[in-house]
Amino acid sequence: MAAPMKRVRQFFQALNSQLTIEDGRYISTHLTAEEQKLFFAMDVTDQCHSLRTAYAIERFAIDDKQGVDREFLIRCALLHDVGRVKGDMSIVGKAAAVLASEVFPGAGAWLERRGSRLMYVYKHHAELGAKKLQDIGLFREAKIVAKHHSPPSPDDPKELKLLRLADEKS
Repeated sequence: MAAPMKRVRQFFQALNSQLTIEDGRYISTHLTAEEQKLFFAMDVTDQCHSLRTAYAIERFAIDDKQGVDREFLIRCALLHDVGRVKGDMSIVGKAAAVLASEVFPGAGAWLERRGSRLMYVYKHHAELGAKKLQDIGLFREAKIVAKHHSPPSPDDPKELKLLRLADEKS
Protein backbone atom coordinates (compact mmCIF):
# COMPACT_ATOMS: atom_id res chain seq x y z
CA MET A 1 0.00 0.00 0.00
CA ALA A 2 1.32 3.41 -0.90
CA ALA A 3 2.58 5.41 2.09
CA PRO A 4 -0.15 8.10 2.03
CA MET A 5 -2.97 5.53 1.91
CA LYS A 6 -1.32 3.51 4.67
CA ARG A 7 -1.26 6.62 6.87
CA VAL A 8 -4.93 7.38 6.11
CA ARG A 9 -5.84 3.79 7.06
CA GLN A 10 -3.83 4.09 10.28
CA PHE A 11 -5.58 7.35 11.15
CA PHE A 12 -9.03 5.81 10.82
CA GLN A 13 -7.96 2.70 12.73
CA ALA A 14 -6.78 4.98 15.53
CA LEU A 15 -10.12 6.79 15.62
CA ASN A 16 -11.91 3.48 16.16
CA SER A 17 -9.45 1.94 18.61
CA GLN A 18 -10.87 -0.08 21.46
CA LEU A 19 -9.83 -3.28 23.17
CA THR A 20 -12.10 -6.30 23.33
CA ILE A 21 -12.43 -8.88 26.06
CA GLU A 22 -10.58 -11.30 23.78
CA ASP A 23 -7.76 -8.78 23.40
CA GLY A 24 -7.50 -8.56 27.18
CA ARG A 25 -7.21 -12.34 27.43
CA TYR A 26 -4.54 -12.36 24.73
CA ILE A 27 -2.54 -9.68 26.54
CA SER A 28 -2.73 -11.46 29.89
CA THR A 29 -1.71 -14.73 28.22
CA HIS A 30 1.45 -13.24 26.70
CA LEU A 31 2.55 -10.54 29.16
CA THR A 32 3.38 -10.68 32.85
CA ALA A 33 1.78 -8.19 35.26
CA GLU A 34 4.89 -5.99 35.09
CA GLU A 35 4.91 -6.07 31.29
CA GLN A 36 1.18 -5.29 31.24
CA LYS A 37 1.84 -2.11 33.22
CA LEU A 38 4.02 -0.87 30.36
CA PHE A 39 1.47 -2.00 27.78
CA PHE A 40 -1.47 -0.31 29.49
CA ALA A 41 0.53 2.90 30.02
CA MET A 42 0.28 3.42 26.25
CA ASP A 43 -2.65 5.21 24.69
CA VAL A 44 -5.39 2.83 23.50
CA THR A 45 -4.51 3.63 19.88
CA ASP A 46 -0.97 2.34 20.45
CA GLN A 47 -2.31 -0.65 22.40
CA CYS A 48 -4.53 -1.61 19.46
CA HIS A 49 -1.70 -1.09 16.98
CA SER A 50 0.57 -3.27 19.12
CA LEU A 51 -2.09 -5.98 19.22
CA ARG A 52 -2.48 -5.88 15.43
CA THR A 53 1.30 -6.19 15.20
CA ALA A 54 1.27 -9.22 17.53
CA TYR A 55 -1.56 -10.86 15.56
CA ALA A 56 0.48 -10.33 12.37
CA ILE A 57 3.51 -11.89 14.10
CA GLU A 58 1.36 -14.93 14.88
CA ARG A 59 0.52 -15.32 11.19
CA PHE A 60 4.15 -14.85 10.11
CA ALA A 61 5.49 -17.23 12.78
CA ILE A 62 3.05 -19.93 11.65
CA ASP A 63 4.17 -19.49 8.04
CA ASP A 64 7.86 -19.41 9.00
CA LYS A 65 9.56 -22.75 8.42
CA GLN A 66 12.96 -21.80 9.84
CA GLY A 67 11.74 -21.57 13.42
CA VAL A 68 11.62 -18.47 15.56
CA ASP A 69 10.78 -17.96 19.22
CA ARG A 70 7.08 -17.21 18.78
CA GLU A 71 6.43 -16.11 22.38
CA PHE A 72 9.45 -13.80 22.34
CA LEU A 73 8.24 -12.20 19.11
CA ILE A 74 4.70 -11.75 20.41
CA ARG A 75 6.09 -10.06 23.52
CA CYS A 76 8.24 -7.78 21.34
CA ALA A 77 5.23 -6.91 19.19
CA LEU A 78 3.02 -6.12 22.17
CA LEU A 79 5.74 -3.97 23.74
CA HIS A 80 7.40 -2.39 20.70
CA ASP A 81 5.79 1.04 21.18
CA VAL A 82 5.93 1.34 25.01
CA GLY A 83 8.20 4.36 24.53
CA ARG A 84 4.99 6.29 23.80
CA VAL A 85 2.69 6.71 26.78
CA LYS A 86 -0.75 8.22 27.25
CA GLY A 87 -0.48 11.97 26.97
CA ASP A 88 2.63 12.01 24.76
CA MET A 89 0.64 12.34 21.57
CA SER A 90 -3.03 12.38 20.71
CA ILE A 91 -4.37 11.06 17.41
CA VAL A 92 -4.15 14.60 16.01
CA GLY A 93 -0.68 15.08 17.50
CA LYS A 94 0.54 11.85 15.95
CA ALA A 95 -0.92 12.88 12.58
CA ALA A 96 0.90 16.21 12.91
CA ALA A 97 4.16 14.43 13.78
CA VAL A 98 3.80 12.14 10.74
CA LEU A 99 3.16 15.14 8.48
CA ALA A 100 6.04 17.10 10.00
CA SER A 101 8.37 14.13 9.71
CA GLU A 102 7.40 12.52 6.42
CA VAL A 103 5.73 15.22 4.33
CA PHE A 104 7.55 18.29 5.64
CA PRO A 105 10.77 16.84 7.13
CA GLY A 106 12.32 20.26 7.56
CA ALA A 107 9.43 21.25 9.84
CA GLY A 108 9.84 18.08 11.91
CA ALA A 109 13.56 18.70 12.37
CA TRP A 110 12.88 22.34 13.24
CA LEU A 111 10.29 21.35 15.86
CA GLU A 112 12.58 18.74 17.36
CA ARG A 113 15.48 21.22 17.62
CA ARG A 114 13.16 23.55 19.51
CA GLY A 115 12.39 20.93 22.13
CA SER A 116 9.05 19.62 20.88
CA ARG A 117 8.16 16.70 23.18
CA LEU A 118 5.81 15.39 20.49
CA MET A 119 8.56 15.19 17.87
CA TYR A 120 11.09 13.82 20.35
CA VAL A 121 8.81 10.96 21.37
CA TYR A 122 7.75 10.31 17.77
CA LYS A 123 11.40 10.05 16.65
CA HIS A 124 12.87 8.31 19.71
CA HIS A 125 10.09 6.09 21.10
CA ALA A 126 12.00 2.93 20.13
CA GLU A 127 14.97 3.87 22.31
CA LEU A 128 12.70 5.14 25.10
CA GLY A 129 10.78 1.86 25.05
CA ALA A 130 13.97 -0.22 25.01
CA LYS A 131 15.11 1.55 28.19
CA LYS A 132 11.81 0.73 29.89
CA LEU A 133 12.17 -2.91 28.88
CA GLN A 134 15.74 -3.03 30.21
CA ASP A 135 14.49 -1.56 33.50
CA ILE A 136 12.28 -4.62 34.01
CA GLY A 137 14.91 -7.11 32.85
CA LEU A 138 13.76 -7.69 29.27
CA PHE A 139 17.20 -7.19 27.72
CA ARG A 140 16.67 -9.44 24.71
CA GLU A 141 13.37 -7.73 23.84
CA ALA A 142 14.98 -4.32 24.37
CA LYS A 143 17.58 -5.06 21.67
CA ILE A 144 14.85 -5.77 19.12
CA VAL A 145 12.55 -2.91 20.16
CA ALA A 146 15.40 -0.37 20.10
CA LYS A 147 16.03 -1.10 16.41
CA HIS A 148 12.52 -1.58 15.07
CA HIS A 149 12.61 1.79 13.24
CA SER A 150 16.32 1.66 12.32
CA PRO A 151 17.26 1.17 8.67
CA PRO A 152 17.55 -2.53 7.80
CA SER A 153 20.98 -4.11 7.93
CA PRO A 154 22.06 -7.42 6.36
CA ASP A 155 23.00 -8.78 9.80
CA ASP A 156 19.63 -7.97 11.44
CA PRO A 157 18.25 -10.95 13.34
CA LYS A 158 15.25 -12.69 11.84
CA GLU A 159 13.10 -11.60 14.80
CA LEU A 160 13.79 -7.92 14.04
CA LYS A 161 12.94 -8.42 10.37
CA LEU A 162 9.65 -10.07 11.29
CA LEU A 163 8.78 -7.35 13.82
CA ARG A 164 9.44 -4.64 11.22
CA LEU A 165 7.28 -6.44 8.68
CA ALA A 166 4.43 -6.93 11.15
CA ASP A 167 4.69 -3.30 12.34
CA GLU A 168 4.57 -2.10 8.74
CA LYS A 169 1.48 -4.21 7.99
CA SER A 170 -0.33 -3.05 11.13
